[in-house]
Amino acid sequence: MATTRQILEQPQSPFIQRVKSSGIISMNGSPMIDDREEELSRSALALFKAKEDEIERRKMEVKNKVETKLGLAEEATRRLAEIREELEALTDPMRKEISAIRKRVDAINRELKPLGQSWQRKERELKEALEAYNEKNKEKAMFVTKLVELVTESEKQRMTKLDELSKIVESSLR
Repeated sequence: MATTRQILEQPQSPFIQRVKSSGIISMNGSPMIDDREEELSRSALALFKAKEDEIERRKMEVKNKVETKLGLAEEATRRLAEIREELEALTDPMRKEISAIRKRVDAINRELKPLGQSWQRKERELKEALEAYNEKNKEKAMFVTKLVELVTESEKQRMTKLDELSKIVESSLR
């Protein structure tokens, strides 16, 4: 037959645990109060409370760590969003000027074609057509030269900005 201690140490139903914690144990139908069992109940309750406190403390530590990591992730996300916005905004700073000059070059090219054809068809108007053709070629060359200069300057500016953004990205990754 099992002793009272063995019975108390076995896994028990919630009803038996309540009876045990109250200090009343029923054996053979007669109630019995035992100080030792009451002390065991109190120590078990204290142990349970200590474990609950430890669980709550660890839960708070994990929660704080998660909040810290989330804060860092949000900051990194914000930085990346700013860098993405800058990259998207990084368009050719002289885009309008380049576009206007390209349109002008295209227009001049369209004008040159019929002039060249006209020169070949009309010998008697050769001198006038040749002068107009040469003038337009000079204008085209001037605009092409200007276009090359603007594109070169634009590329330099964009590379400088990309270098700055690259340094920002590298410094934020450290």
